[in-house]
Amino acid sequence: MNEMLLEKLSRITEEEQAILNGEDHVNRSLYYSSETDNQIDSARVLANGKLIDIRPHTRFVHFPPHTHNYVEFIYMVKGETTHIIDGERILLREGDLLFLNQHATQEIYPASKDDIAVNFMILPQFFDEAFRMISAEQSSLRDFIISCLTSRNSQSNYLYFHAHSLIPVQNLLENLIWNLLEDEPNKRSMNQITMGLLFLSMINHSSEIEISENSFDQQITMELLSYVQNEYKTATLAEFANEHRMDVYTVSRIIKKQTGSTFKALLEERRMDQACFLLKNTALTVEDIALNIGYENLSFFYRLFQKVYGKTPRQYRIDNKG
Repeated sequence: MNEMLLEKLSRITEEEQAILNGEDHVNRSLYYSSETDNQIDSARVLANGKLIDIRPHTRFVHFPPHTHNYVEFIYMVKGETTHIIDGERILLREGDLLFLNQHATQEIYPASKDDIAVNFMILPQFFDEAFRMISAEQSSLRDFIISCLTSRNSQSNYLYFHAHSLIPVQNLLENLIWNLLEDEPNKRSMNQITMGLLFLSMINHSSEIEISENSFDQQITMELLSYVQNEYKTATLAEFANEHRMDVYTVSRIIKKQTGSTFKALLEERRMDQACFLLKNTALTVEDIALNIGYENLSFFYRLFQKVYGKTPRQYRIDNKG
């Protein structure tokens, strides 16, 4: 990270100085609306009119179990921090991201001076533009990730994104932090676009996303959607089930329950999406495109494409030129 930015994030805050001076708990007035409330209030941590803001994580003190009425994610800039999310212990390592939806219960163990984390506090409406950015193409994987970030789910209310080795993601996060710390022109639009790019990176690197170990069904679903996303040309349910030492029936049941779709439907959706991309952006023949996405039977590909889009591949290409 940029040294000047790291120096800003490392500074001892007034709250931290009070803790170093002997205060043995967080300053509740900075976070909660009442002395008895355990939900951190966006009205306390976000200035009026702001949809997103950041603050360095408060070090040197135990943060007791709490919830949020906003979406939060934590970026571990340096060092590491220990979190208890819905009773599950998570060690957040340098360069990684922890996303919490509004229904997660979080507890944080004391961090040392060199453990630098940034808390992003985000109201749900901020995501509108970011979600529009990633909605241009059909993607069950995208829909599943969005659902994990926004929906109530008793099994898993967090996503751990192992992004420490992904330089483009690190650059996006540094830009986002910089924009939020500095009074840059067009800051709101830049932040929303950057967030959209961050979500696209998560989709492209879905194998680096970890879901609660208490949610076996969701973890299998994430892995299968990632498998379909990347291996659509040759993907089969039997191969996936065999790799995970499961029977086909069990995998089918889980996927249907979690996504509402069958493996066949998910695979066809991904292949059709790729076919549309190739029709719009390449000069490949329709036959080559069919082979490229996994269909050796050209007649079957034509029938399926026309059923989905109401037109032939050639007509689709003509209608989407330029």
